[in-house]
Amino acid sequence: MAADNSGKLPTSFWVIAVLGLMWNSFGAYLYMTARLDPQTALDGASPAMRDYFVNQPIWANIGYGLGIWGSFFGSVAMVLRKKLAVPLFLASLIGAIVSHIAQAMAGVIPIGLAMTIMAIIAFLWWYCRRCVEQGLLR
Repeated sequence: MAADNSGKLPTSFWVIAVLGLMWNSFGAYLYMTARLDPQTALDGASPAMRDYFVNQPIWANIGYGLGIWGSFFGSVAMVLRKKLAVPLFLASLIGAIVSHIAQAMAGVIPIGLAMTIMAIIAFLWWYCRRCVEQGLLR
């Protein structure tokens, strides 16, 4: 996966970086929609999810924000080839774990969705760590 002699990055790096940025941009969009227009964001939500959103503990809210924004800015850093992506994705993973624990305690998140989200963040963290080792992220 190292850059070739011309300094060009492998196509796989750009595919992962751009897909990660798209995925995490959608998460940031959902976060902003929930904050700016909660009625619309919760329009199709179950009563339990509506109750959770209104009464979410502050620690879960902090975890949610850290999870979303850590991944979004981690993806931006990755596209810019900055090794700052590594700690940002780690912060995101910790935030997602905290947020998903709260949602699981409230019974409002499907376990498959939580596992998928955390697996994607963990993969991006791992991949960026490899990219730093190989000199692809500076």
